[in-house]
Amino acid sequence: MHGGLMKTCFLFPGQGAQFPGMAKDFYETSKAVRDLFQSASDAASMDLKKLLFESDEETLRQTKNTQIAMVTAGAAAALSAKEHGIKPAGAAGFSVGEWPALAEAGVISLYDMFRLVAERGRLMDEAGNHSGGSTMSAVLYLSPEKIEQVILEAGLKQCWIANYNSPVQCVISGTEADIAIAEEKLRQAGARRVIRLKVSGAFHSPLMQEAYEAFKELVEATAFSDPKINLYSNVTGKKMLSGSEAKRSASLQIISPVRWIDEESNITADGFDQCLETGPGNVLTGLWKASGSPVSCIATGTLDALVSFSL
Repeated sequence: MHGGLMKTCFLFPGQGAQFPGMAKDFYETSKAVRDLFQSASDAASMDLKKLLFESDEETLRQTKNTQIAMVTAGAAAALSAKEHGIKPAGAAGFSVGEWPALAEAGVISLYDMFRLVAERGRLMDEAGNHSGGSTMSAVLYLSPEKIEQVILEAGLKQCWIANYNSPVQCVISGTEADIAIAEEKLRQAGARRVIRLKVSGAFHSPLMQEAYEAFKELVEATAFSDPKINLYSNVTGKKMLSGSEAKRSASLQIISPVRWIDEESNITADGFDQCLETGPGNVLTGLWKASGSPVSCIATGTLDALVSFSL
């Protein structure tokens, strides 16, 4: 069914879904997307066309590059969806993906979004380098409650759940020493797979305090408006009701876990007919399916996928 007739929520993916050449199809077929890239490049003081289309995977994996690249690709996918007649009634994003959701909901301008995310990536990269060895691991086929119990019983003080992804998948964050112990304990507790992630720090944990403090100042000096459409928070998992709440959440998100399971539940409860993953890959589509929600979620991060969906 055509997206324009249904109550639709845009979901913006986060770090880990990036790949060289993402959003190039949108760029080549839409003047509005080319203008968006120019605005992003001006705001971030870097050549985003070059970063997204000419970088290798290693360059794109550096947090200072990944974050701005992902939000540019996400904003481009959303813009293209709207050019194909799909108007969102809600928006949510995973980790850095919450930033294009903020812009989509009219909370901040696109220019401010690009400007702040460029700084967010840089600050989180620096905090990771300063934390003296921190990392993250994905834990598969173990419930969030069980993971919390294992961390508690092992007495680990520098290990936390960073991402509540689905009932059978979480990501833990912490010092390399504590993560190594946690990985072993979680395997013993029945986790089918525990995978160390290629990241430059313990994101969404208290080890990002340095980035949080610096970023909070930048956010405080930026205008935030009340959301014009439903907008969901990583920090609470619930709908954000005001610009002041969105502003508070925008900084806190760096040191708080991503409560994606709760967000999915609340989006479902708010009566959406469908969700579109507006950005690279299909990570969020996979998590959505794992949630058991009766609402459909479709990946529309390429022009081909978007065109076939909107026919």
